[in-house]
Amino acid sequence: MLWPIMLIRNASRYKGYPASEEIRALLETLQPWEFRQWVEKISVSRHFQVNPDSNEQTAYWLAQTLKSWGYDVKFQGRYRNVVATSPGVGKQAVLVGAHYDSVPMTPGADDNGSAVAAMLGCAKACAQFLPRIPVVFVAFNCEEDGLLGSSDWVHSFLPACGYEIISSHILEMVGYASSEPGSQKIPPGLPIKLPDRGDFIGLLTNRSGAALMADSLNGLRTYCPQLPAYGLEVLIGLERFFPVLHRSDHSPFWKSRIPCVMWTDTSEFRNPHYHGESDLPHTLNYEFLTNVCRALTAVVLRSATTM
Repeated sequence: MLWPIMLIRNASRYKGYPASEEIRALLETLQPWEFRQWVEKISVSRHFQVNPDSNEQTAYWLAQTLKSWGYDVKFQGRYRNVVATSPGVGKQAVLVGAHYDSVPMTPGADDNGSAVAAMLGCAKACAQFLPRIPVVFVAFNCEEDGLLGSSDWVHSFLPACGYEIISSHILEMVGYASSEPGSQKIPPGLPIKLPDRGDFIGLLTNRSGAALMADSLNGLRTYCPQLPAYGLEVLIGLERFFPVLHRSDHSPFWKSRIPCVMWTDTSEFRNPHYHGESDLPHTLNYEFLTNVCRALTAVVLRSATTM
């Protein structure tokens, strides 16, 4: 008998949990128009080396925005990661991260402007609970250069920062959706089956994040049941044999055995504008992006308020 090495979790099969009316009301304040504004603001070529001025300007805009909501903000490391820490962070914290750089000479609306917008939406909503919730938001740089920013944060900053990350959510392209048959592809070499319509949000984790994956899918089911979602869980450490599963900033967290879930629209396996000049704000689905952020925010708030 062959044992499975990967499992697909369908959010529709989860029962959810009792909803907080306070959180539900807060999620309704997250509206598509604001996500579009953020995506339009960030959608300029902003590669660390090729577009240094716009890369730096993006970092400062993110820092100012997060600081205006009450977070303690600093630039970290040689790659200028933007770290926003809740005043309530003690010995443990929940992390939400997304990279803010783009491929050279491309606007990067989905990659990774959509994820930055979702991170901002989550941070803005969580700010209503400051200072009592322990959350950290990190905008990583140089993801497009081999995950340099996130690797530096995990290996250089985290061991000396004074707190432990008990759960982390990494956002990688979360704004493109299509209901057309055949719009969703499966990465070559993965022994899985998914719907052929790219209208769902994908979650990815390994065995360290199995409980976090279940909590995330239950949160999706509770607060955004209209959003299709599938989770891919890689079993018994076998993710090391599939390089396609390590292509974003969750990888340094996995390698350090930090519970981590990556949220994604599956990038080039759905979005035809991936790494191209046509990756522009008008190509995104802002209702989809808003629902992703609402689900993420609900999961983060549930974790942060029960620590």
